[in-house]
Amino acid sequence: MSIQLPVAHQTNDFKAIVAGRKSVRAYDPMVKISREEMTELLEEATLAPSSVNLQPWRFLVVESEEGKAKLAELAPRNLSQVQTSAAVIAVFGDMKAFDNADEIMSSAVEKGYLPQEVKEQLMANYTGLFSTVPAHVFRDMILLDTGLVSMQIMLSARSRGYDTNPIGGYDKARIAEMFDMDPERYVPSMLISIGKAAQTARPSTRLPVDRIAEWK
Repeated sequence: MSIQLPVAHQTNDFKAIVAGRKSVRAYDPMVKISREEMTELLEEATLAPSSVNLQPWRFLVVESEEGKAKLAELAPRNLSQVQTSAAVIAVFGDMKAFDNADEIMSSAVEKGYLPQEVKEQLMANYTGLFSTVPAHVFRDMILLDTGLVSMQIMLSARSRGYDTNPIGGYDKARIAEMFDMDPERYVPSMLISIGKAAQTARPSTRLPVDRIAEWK
């Protein structure tokens, strides 16, 4: 059986991207996403902001039958998404994200974005700060950042003509170890299924802004 290559209908129309993003639970199983395109999508997503630019997100792209079988065990209420999607992106927060701070800032210096003396001062300040931050506070911080990058993944996917759905209901206590990741280091945030919808997604409504916003 031949594999249908996805027909990308890319758009730069932000309103169309935002309005077109729907939560899809059944995908066309014949549609696959190349590793090259997935890499480009994740590169776009990582333009999301993060606290002091630590970029604490880590991605596990599950696309193989073996990997999906493991996910199916962890997310039994989302079998259709796991089995029919082109891939499921597991988003984690890295509890050792600060280990990359010097590399990140050095890269900014090399590109001329940051003076060396400013980099050294920032590293001194942040080293002192993060050496005293309790683990649970750091965990909350990086999970906030993974939420930002996850939304960006879904918008980048939509701009490329793909559909997604965020999944929070899965066995978070087992996922890191099941995929040979350090469960003490990598904090699971969410799963994001991605592919081409098998049918038109059902529209949904939103509360009016005057119900959810205040001006002072």
